[in-house]
Amino acid sequence: MNAPLIRMRGIRKAFGPVKVLEGVDFELLAGEVHALMGENGAGKSTLMKILTGVYRADEGRIEVDGEEAAIGSTGDAERLGIAIIHQELNLIPPLSVAENLFLGRELKRFGLLRQRAMRARAREWLARVGLAALDPDTPVARLSVGQRQMVEIAKALGQNARALIMDEPTAALTERETATLFALIRELRAGGTGIVYVSHRMEEIFALCDRISVLRDGHFVGTRPVPGLDLDEVVRMMVGRSLDARFPARHATLGPVRLKVENLGDEHVRGISFELRAGEVLGVAGLMGAGRTELARLLFGLGKPREGTVALDGRPLALRSPQQAIAAGFGFVTEDRKEQGLVLDLSVRENMSLPRVPARAGVIDFPREKRQTRELIEALKIRTRDMELALRALSGGNQQKVVLAKWLALKPRVLLLDEPTRGVDIGGKAEIYHIINQLAEQGVAILMISSELPEVLAMSDRILVMHEGRATALLDAAGATQEAVMHAATGGR
Repeated sequence: MNAPLIRMRGIRKAFGPVKVLEGVDFELLAGEVHALMGENGAGKSTLMKILTGVYRADEGRIEVDGEEAAIGSTGDAERLGIAIIHQELNLIPPLSVAENLFLGRELKRFGLLRQRAMRARAREWLARVGLAALDPDTPVARLSVGQRQMVEIAKALGQNARALIMDEPTAALTERETATLFALIRELRAGGTGIVYVSHRMEEIFALCDRISVLRDGHFVGTRPVPGLDLDEVVRMMVGRSLDARFPARHATLGPVRLKVENLGDEHVRGISFELRAGEVLGVAGLMGAGRTELARLLFGLGKPREGTVALDGRPLALRSPQQAIAAGFGFVTEDRKEQGLVLDLSVRENMSLPRVPARAGVIDFPREKRQTRELIEALKIRTRDMELALRALSGGNQQKVVLAKWLALKPRVLLLDEPTRGVDIGGKAEIYHIINQLAEQGVAILMISSELPEVLAMSDRILVMHEGRATALLDAAGATQEAVMHAATGGR
């Protein structure tokens, strides 16, 4: 076994009265990919922020190469060869790719920036992550979310890190980008880099990682080698119990046609037609850039269609704004919860009331709003000590549940879900799946976009597959396979 590169022993951290980590141990070897797992709120991010100098531990010891290390800042961590690729990207959109790659460590000579040298080195780093064709002078604002994620990875590579922490690195990547990243991870492992891999995608963990360590409610549960490990044991370690099934059985009875879309199109999608029945879950699959999100935005009044018609319960709709869509009975859980779904500095209560504040005679009905918020927190099992807590204090998975809760309060007739379980742990996913099933049983028509094929196949009644803005297949989920979906997603019919 390789020598320990990093040891964390007895790490404790509290924020006020809330104990986040209680005596946690963690070890990373040189030349291994080590999965750090646990439910949302288990303490994974806090532990990694302590390792990278964002937070200071209240108690505990960190060793690097067997020597005690005082990591009091991100600069301390960088000097020790520790780098992190955050799930929430830390790029500055108006700056160029090269400027972001060298931010805070610019190359200079006689006080002047070495622009040519920085661009040349930027091209080398971008090529390693499959972006050789990307001009380093391109503003980050023009990049897709997936491209920004790869730039973030290139930025970490430029630090020549010996220990690299990856937090949900594939959440926004295409299949091709993910394959490029996996090849890079294996190359780094072979070169002796230790990698902490934080992900809720179990398939990736078993395909890529050497060991798994699990946290639960701020406590260290244990470490296991991946060879010979089964999914049930990982789930028991994470949630303290076995899940009845990864995907719950569906028992929805389909009703009449709720949403009818005919030949809908704009500059992103063309000629899309489908029917969505009350109580049905229509999965929408496709590779990044297929037009899935653009379709949902059109249906929610965030785009202007050039052609086609939309009818709700047999009545034609001409939705020109989200306000009109909400009034008609639409809800929309967006792909990017941070920028489009939530206001992080507002409280949990205020975020849940964003689409429509409970009011009476034009005055906010605070008792009703608080009662509604308590009911939703309980129904969705949202972990928060107080409904008045600022939303940014919640874990990513609990923030995602708040996004879902704000629409459930309106009792929508059609619910558009764009990557509803992205960044959510396996226990949280199961809870969201149950909620989706319950809504379908209540007659809500659900259009669910997901990049996780097992999720699409298990949670859908039918699957609409898109490629380059067009529908290439409409499959019955009961008989569909991943191969059939991917064939249609790459342009086959």
